Amino acid sequence: MKSTQIRSIVAALLAVAAGAACGSARGQAAQPAPDAQGEAAAIARAQADSARHPWTAADARFMTHMIGHHAQAVAMAKMAPTHDASPAIRILAARIINAQEDEIATMQRWLRHRRQPVPEPSPAGVKMVMDGVEHVMLMPGMLTEAQMAELDRARGKEFDRLFLTYMIQHHRGATSMVSELFGTYGAGQDETIFKFASDVNVDQVTEIERMQRMLTELVFGGAVP
Repeated sequence: MKSTQIRSIVAALLAVAAGAACGSARGQAAQPAPDAQGEAAAIARAQADSARHPWTAADARFMTHMIGHHAQAVAMAKMAPTHDASPAIRILAARIINAQEDEIATMQRWLRHRRQPVPEPSPAGVKMVMDGVEHVMLMPGMLTEAQMAELDRARGKEFDRLFLTYMIQHHRGATSMVSELFGTYGAGQDETIFKFASDVNVDQVTEIERMQRMLTELVFGGAVP
C-alpha cells in the first residue's frame, strides 16, 4: 500500500475518533448535574401530586408560617444545655430540636418544589409584607421578645418552669394553626400537607400532656401519674 494511502486512512480514522469525542463531550455537557436532576425529579413529582390533590394558598401559608413557629421552638430548646436545665428537660429539648429541625427541612422542601418563596427559619417571627412594608409577625403561641428574654435570663429550676410553661403555650399555638388549616375550605388535601399537619397535631398534643405532667411535678413535687 502506498504511503499516501496509509496517511489518508490514518487521517480518516483520527477524524472519526475526534468526532466521536466531541459528540461524547456534547452529550456529557447536556446532562444536568446529579443534584439538578434530583431537584428536577422532585419538582416533577410535586407537580404530579398537585395534579391529583391541588394545594391551596392556605397550604403554602401554613408551611411558611410553621417554619418560623418551629424555628422559635428550636431556639428555646437550644437554651437547655447552657441554662442549667434538669436532665429531663434536656432530653425533652433534644427531642424537640431533632423533630422540628427535620420538619423545617420538610416544609422548606415542600415550598421549594412548588416554586414558592422559601423563608429562612427565624425565631423572631415570620416576615410578611403588608402594603409594601415588611413586618415581623408572631404566629399563635409564639413568645414575645420579652418572654424570650425572660427565658434566657432564667437558670436551673426557674428555667425548667418557664421552659415548660412557654413550650406548652407554643405547642398549643401550633395545634391551633393545624385546626385553622383544616378548617379552611379546600386546604389540607395535598397528601404531604395532610400527613404533615396531622403528625404535628398528634405529636404536639402528646408533648403538651407530657409537659403538663412534668410542670405539675416540678411545681408541686412528688411523682405524677
